[in-house]
Amino acid sequence: QVQLVESGGGSVGTGGSLRLSCTASGRIISIAGMGWQRQVPRMAREPVSLLTDNAGTIYADSVKGRFNISRDEGKNTVYLQMNDLKPEDTAVYYCFARIKSEQGTNNYWGQGTQVTVSS
Repeated sequence: QVQLVESGGGSVGTGGSLRLSCTASGRIISIAGMGWQRQVPRMAREPVSLLTDNAGTIYADSVKGRFNISRDEGKNTVYLQMNDLKPEDTAVYYCFARIKSEQGTNNYWGQGTQVTVSS
């Protein structure tokens, strides 16, 4: 079974930094894109950042210049370095990945990790 496990969430003050990690495990053949979305209560999940399979990066306008996505292919891990955090960044952050395994190619999601930024 393929699964994604996230870590690194927590609480910081405005201007602080956090680094999220997400590791994929299981019978993985290959991983295409990996990325992050976030969600606040009663709102739709919104994209934050995407790292494509050819190493291209995409960021939401709200996080450009503050967040950086990277990947360690050897560890099947994607990171989200979040700097200069703002209260509006408070959300549950979910990683996702498009993974080819013995079960075929599917999209997978992590369980979510809470990020809270206080003013």
